[in-house]
Amino acid sequence: MDRPRSCLLQTLAPAFWAAAALAALLAAPACATPDPAAGAPAIAWFPGDVDAAFSRALAEHKPLFLYWGASWCPPCNQVKATLFKRHDFIERSSQFIPVYLDGDQPSAQKLGERFRVRGYPTMILFSPDGAEITRLPGEIDPQQYLQVLSLGLGTGRSARATLRTALGDGASGLTAADWTLLASYAWDTDEGQLIAADRVSSTLLALAKACPTRYRSSSDRLALRAITAAAASRTAVSVNRERALAHVQSVLEDAARARALFDILVQWAPEIAGYLTDPGTPARRDLVERWDSRLAAFAGDAGLSTADRLDALTSRASLAKLADANSLLEPALIDTIRAAAAQADRDTTDRFERQSVISSAAQALSAAGLGAESDALLKAELNRSAAPYYFMLELAVNARKRGDAGDALSWYEKAYAGAQGPATRLQWGSRYAIAITELAPSQDARVDQVIGQVVDQLEPSPETFYGRNRSVLERLGAALGSWNSGHAHDASVKSALAKMDAVCQKLPETAPERATCSSLLRSPASPS
Repeated sequence: MDRPRSCLLQTLAPAFWAAAALAALLAAPACATPDPAAGAPAIAWFPGDVDAAFSRALAEHKPLFLYWGASWCPPCNQVKATLFKRHDFIERSSQFIPVYLDGDQPSAQKLGERFRVRGYPTMILFSPDGAEITRLPGEIDPQQYLQVLSLGLGTGRSARATLRTALGDGASGLTAADWTLLASYAWDTDEGQLIAADRVSSTLLALAKACPTRYRSSSDRLALRAITAAAASRTAVSVNRERALAHVQSVLEDAARARALFDILVQWAPEIAGYLTDPGTPARRDLVERWDSRLAAFAGDAGLSTADRLDALTSRASLAKLADANSLLEPALIDTIRAAAAQADRDTTDRFERQSVISSAAQALSAAGLGAESDALLKAELNRSAAPYYFMLELAVNARKRGDAGDALSWYEKAYAGAQGPATRLQWGSRYAIAITELAPSQDARVDQVIGQVVDQLEPSPETFYGRNRSVLERLGAALGSWNSGHAHDASVKSALAKMDAVCQKLPETAPERATCSSLLRSPASPS
């Protein structure tokens, strides 16, 4: 699921009015039109296509803000529920060209590939001439976001140019604003725009070393970004663990520094702690204790959103398991999580915010070992949510966690049946088919039926085979290859390939997408 923590993810002249307006754009609802209260002011989203919006931006000498999201995405709904409500942002949004692109709109996936956006949500700031200035982070709080937007508007160059300088001989000439933009860049949603995916870890490490320590906020963020990249990296990039551990400890001990980095400290707690310390050591126990204390402070911070506070509790549970994987959580922490989830359920009335809050509450309950309560919360939300099929996937995940394959597949099936929008239905259907190959690998007929339905619903047009759609089909092909590694399911795979080829044959003969289409479900294990 696309919850970065890109949803999580997994995911930058500076006048105040300009920044406020663009922050409002970030908060666009993931639907064709906003849904404000009756009579309330609303952002005037550009009504035409994307190219027309760029033409308008050029003609009016205004920046353009592109928001890429989906109606079911919890982080997208979190953005809408927080920044979208701010009247100062909304009032000033007429100064900019706000563009909303939903992943299920016609040609959206082709446009997504054009702008190199994939994870929901992704936010990009463009100059009036259409050049990308920066990608904006959706995890930081509104005030930090406001600062990054202000700097993005005020800079005279793009993030690409600034990065080139930072990695070259001119790094000493960069300003505090330059380093803030680099540190706050949405690296999780870069999609190779600034740097190839296999070089992100080494690039962040280089930036962390190059950033002057006098720019503490940027230095801290880049340092922790480099550590998280090393922890998650599949390459040989590494950091000095002793020095990195000391840096993390110093951040955790300083309330102000930690609060500025709450997004990283919440989202990456077990990964960083597990990377910097060894199991069973005093260093790990000490780090977990310090981190838990800071997360407890975040969970009680009224300045953070409800979803963020719940996520802090989830990380507390994950850290406790990191310290001792076989231990039960302390009763006090279990009670705290249970009470926080119940209060969030009672107090959250905004429908956009609930899509995010209920997801976070359910994950917190599950992390605390309260699987039945997590299920009950999710099931109660099915009749309230505009996108209940997302919560059905979380119910499937809970069922898998407790080892109930039958219930998990039932929820995957229901989620697919309820999914709306062509890109979303493709993603949910592929996920259901993959789950069958993993949880009920002998049910060939069930795999055949689901894949047949998924492929039959593909629109046989070139625009279909781009972006997330292509990635989803590639993952489905890889899963079929793994399932058929011993060629026990050749008949099913042949059937799937034949159905896919029938769709591909409907594309224009000269269309390059035809070759792409034909390759998507194939793998080395595919029968010839």
